[in-house]
Amino acid sequence: MDRRFETNRTWWNEVTPIHARSDFYDLAGFRAGKLSLLPIEQEELGDVAGRSLLHLQCHFGLDTLSWARLGAQVTGVDFSDQAIALARSLAGELAIPARFLCANVYDLPDVLHESFDIVFTSYGVLCWLPDLARWAGLVAHFLKPGGTFYIAELHPFAGVFDDEEGVTDLRVAYPYFHTPEPLTFDSQGTYADRTAQVTHTTTHEWAHSLGDVVNALIAAGLHIQFLHEFPYCDYPILPFMERGSDGWWRLPGDNVLPLLFSIKATK
Repeated sequence: MDRRFETNRTWWNEVTPIHARSDFYDLAGFRAGKLSLLPIEQEELGDVAGRSLLHLQCHFGLDTLSWARLGAQVTGVDFSDQAIALARSLAGELAIPARFLCANVYDLPDVLHESFDIVFTSYGVLCWLPDLARWAGLVAHFLKPGGTFYIAELHPFAGVFDDEEGVTDLRVAYPYFHTPEPLTFDSQGTYADRTAQVTHTTTHEWAHSLGDVVNALIAAGLHIQFLHEFPYCDYPILPFMERGSDGWWRLPGDNVLPLLFSIKATK
């Protein structure tokens, strides 16, 4: 397992500067004061002013720093040292108070010894984790009694479809249910820049059903406040999706399928 995590970490280290240059992350807009958060998480999580917030798998910290701009006392965590270095640099450059820790999420109790009002994570995070029960236990571990967990994430149902360039319709290509062995990919480009050329092309990902996510949180002792599903997402996870005037990406025609979900839970 360490080998697989290290393979993924190597890939994330290489793509961090690619992502920082991409239109997808719009770092120039963020530097000018724009928030990177989407309306879903802002509306559903609500006011964070004065509350302590732990952001798991934060990449280079734009969402973490956005929550700080909204008044939260933030700690961001990611296993990519290049991403954390960039997050710390941005926090210093923009004078945004924030703490960033470089750690694998499963090892976080070894380096972080406090609890938080909010634990937050979002968009493309769960596929990098082999063990959701252990992950949910860590979420509960870092929440204060009465604290809130929130996740907005790509819907696992949408993840079963072939996303290769040139595909023009819905074709099942990947499993919906979890298997111990990961899906291994070897490809160029990233979700933020599909034309990017990278040296390290291999990644390992794990499928998790929506039931896996909900049941892991319940088993960890959290109380589900809501589960919402949405027929749109924030980027074209399939090559034939269409972008609406509201900025969300949808399937064409009458293909109304779940593309995002969100969960809010309390301890």
